[in-house]
Amino acid sequence: MKRNIFMYLFFFALLYIVYQYVSSKKYFEKETVKIENLEAENEQLTDSIKTLTLDKLDLQYFSLENNEDALAYYYDYNIDNPARYIADKLLETNEQKGNNPLVPYDGMSGAPMKINKIKVLNHKWIIADFSDGKHWGELFIKYELKEDMGVDFTLLDHLLYTRS
Repeated sequence: MKRNIFMYLFFFALLYIVYQYVSSKKYFEKETVKIENLEAENEQLTDSIKTLTLDKLDLQYFSLENNEDALAYYYDYNIDNPARYIADKLLETNEQKGNNPLVPYDGMSGAPMKINKIKVLNHKWIIADFSDGKHWGELFIKYELKEDMGVDFTLLDHLLYTRS
């Protein structure tokens, strides 16, 4: 009788070990597939980051922040962030009641035309977007930083997009 109990225990232990082996093998195969999928996704995301970084560098080519020659113009002015300073001065022109004086169009939707987005290209030029909330356009502006830290803006060209 003792022998039969040991025999049953042996077979039960053997079955349990086989079950654990098969179960573990399936689990590890499943986890291996997950890891391979995550590695492929990670590689894809890494490639996307590289592509976006290159695109960002392309977009920043015409930018005051990345133009050492243009930034040299500001060395004597002791300005920490010249592009932000110039953009802030341009946005101050929006504070006037009614249309922005640099925008050569009157608001057509009941709201005045105001400058929204600004890109300081170098130490002389700016591209800006304007809108009245419904109609919009772009400005090409020349600016000059004066010794008293004031800024003179001169509109060089403009366009208003037609609505279709």
